[in-house]
Amino acid sequence: MSFPRLKVGLYAFLVAAVFVLASYRLFRRADSAVPSKDQVLIGIMLQGLTSAHYQPEKVDDAFSKRVFDLYLKNLDYRKQFLLASDVEQLRRYQTQIDDEVKRGSHEFLDLSTKLITERTKEMQGLYREILAKPFDFTVEEYFQTDFEKAAFPADKAAQREMWRKLLKYETLSRVSEMMEAQEKMKAAKTTAATAPAATTPATASTTAPSSAPAVPTAPPVAANPAAPTAAEPIRTPAQMESEARKRVLKYYDEQFSEINETDTNERLATYANTIANTYDPHTEYFAPKAKEDFDYEMTGRFEGIGATLREKEGLIYVDDIMPGSASARQGDLKKGDAILRVAQGAAEPVSIEGWRTAKAVTLIRGKKGSEVRLTVRKPDGSTKIIPIIRDVVVVEEKYAQSSIITDKGQKIGYLRLPGFYADFTDNGGRSSSDDVKKELAKLNAEGAKGLIMDLRFNGGGSLTDAVSMAGLFMESGPMVQVRDGQGHTQVLTDNDPRVQYSGPLVILVNKYSASASEILAAAVQDYRRGVVMGSTSTYGKGTVQRIFDLDEALPAELNSVKPIGSLKLTTQKFYRVNGGSTQFKGVASDIVVPDLYSYLDEGEKESDYPLKWDEIQPARYRPWNAAPALDKLRANSKVRIASNPSFKVMDEMVKSMRKRKDETMVPLKLSAYRAEQQESKAISDRYEAAQKTTTALVFSPLTADVRALGGDTVKVNRAARFTKNLKKDITIGEAVAVIQDEIDKK
Repeated sequence: MSFPRLKVGLYAFLVAAVFVLASYRLFRRADSAVPSKDQVLIGIMLQGLTSAHYQPEKVDDAFSKRVFDLYLKNLDYRKQFLLASDVEQLRRYQTQIDDEVKRGSHEFLDLSTKLITERTKEMQGLYREILAKPFDFTVEEYFQTDFEKAAFPADKAAQREMWRKLLKYETLSRVSEMMEAQEKMKAAKTTAATAPAATTPATASTTAPSSAPAVPTAPPVAANPAAPTAAEPIRTPAQMESEARKRVLKYYDEQFSEINETDTNERLATYANTIANTYDPHTEYFAPKAKEDFDYEMTGRFEGIGATLREKEGLIYVDDIMPGSASARQGDLKKGDAILRVAQGAAEPVSIEGWRTAKAVTLIRGKKGSEVRLTVRKPDGSTKIIPIIRDVVVVEEKYAQSSIITDKGQKIGYLRLPGFYADFTDNGGRSSSDDVKKELAKLNAEGAKGLIMDLRFNGGGSLTDAVSMAGLFMESGPMVQVRDGQGHTQVLTDNDPRVQYSGPLVILVNKYSASASEILAAAVQDYRRGVVMGSTSTYGKGTVQRIFDLDEALPAELNSVKPIGSLKLTTQKFYRVNGGSTQFKGVASDIVVPDLYSYLDEGEKESDYPLKWDEIQPARYRPWNAAPALDKLRANSKVRIASNPSFKVMDEMVKSMRKRKDETMVPLKLSAYRAEQQESKAISDRYEAAQKTTTALVFSPLTADVRALGGDTVKVNRAARFTKNLKKDITIGEAVAVIQDEIDKK
């Protein structure tokens, strides 16, 4: 979330500079030696946290316990290296970390590094020994896939058994993938053998008839890189098991090679980031290289697959999908997916489990037109191979776009906003509020009787634009309140009394609508201007962060320890005009619509150490004088959803996914494992079949857009392609019905 610079930023830098000068004198010994890099880094970072964080914590035993718990979780998240006795050794420091950082030492970090290094060497020999022998997949036994529920092994025998089951599970999942691919290949061969021969000559033109738009053809994509080609023999289960073990061995060899390359600077950076994360999940330390990667993610994602990635507990997760990107157009890769393996086209996939994000993107990123195949684990535990043709991001699809939905003879506007973008450098760039204002003018000219504004998967952006945008739908007044750590509250007001759109309004949200999206949704809800509709609630991120370059605060005497990196610090918190915070709880929908993400434990409240919800004095505001009849709209929607076949199957899918997510003991018997996979696939297939029977929404480009493009059909179709995957979106369909209820009321 962006916000104009306030005095707190300068204050934090001044405090940090004064502290570093003091710490320099403190650490300086009689021999005039300069303090070490780790002493300076931890010292300056802690001073920034305790002086400028929105909710500074005391550096005491409670702080020490938080750091201990989170660092242990990050150090060995799978509980596959450390023994229970090792953890007990480390636990001696549980209440001493605060004392260590105050005196500039790091005994806890040193001991944890020593223990994890020793155990890593031991496990490297162990996994190779286990993988040297075949697994028996007919034995009925189970593996705990939720490592938080597992305990650290009591001794080396228990550790060996845990590794045996882990490696068996890794091998089993790959064997299952191979079997599924082979079954698909057999089915494809059968279909090809029974299909009639093509009658079109090989030399026939591939040009589409003039009456139909040309459809570009993508290169053929295999269903699974594990599948044998037509020239390869069908593999037996034993051959698949052998091949799968080889792949698991290769994966662990690569993972351990990565672990063994971890140096003291990386250990220090992880430790520093852990300390920062104990203040709240959005406060982070960036080592110099990590800051470069962060900057690239913010500005350089224009060629490739168009996905933002993040590391969590040893896996690479999709954090966001860029609108207009290859991933967005392909449609299968979703926020929350974990990328397990990466293949360049039909080449052998490379496992990236345990990799750093910076290294993983070197495989995933690539030139336009090249193919990458991602093996991902969906949040319900199922795996899927997703082929994506890399491309340049279509910049226009990053911006606000609108279309007309014609339903029952009525024109209803649909406006999609991927993010609250703005030109923070004042170089004449685009503003999301200005763009939305223009789209509303075009929709008004089109005669739209209602408006659906889609903020699903909108992670936020410019606060100023969120305030201005809320003002487009209502008269002037306060739209959000911002409070800093010193308790100073600023009410941000839209001062323009003009209303750009005054008709029925639905704001669509989901669990990934965050920050500025929540500010807009909350303002619409508090003013009773429209209907907030979607997931039970939004994400719940109601905080502001700033990035401080720590090197800028260092005095010249400490130039020798530069660079030390940057600190992203939470400095402010958002509050609705009704006084409640958007933090932690998010914005509850007025009308709840089931969606496929409702089974996930996603949101701010699921993070480690989130700031809690609270409230302040409400602002003075006057609600909209034509508030929607929410009780009636909600009742009508509930009846429609209950009778909609697609929603019924979606509910069945969600329950199945929740069950799979909660039942974390996975069978290691091949028949039982495949039965579970096939059960999930059957439900997914039923949902897809139900989706196909859904009546398609009728989207049309705006007259003003057609005119602006000179009537060029190709350009118009290209501009309107953002609606392609929305025509059978049952949530939008229900939003249309809610708008129709509002229109009928008038």
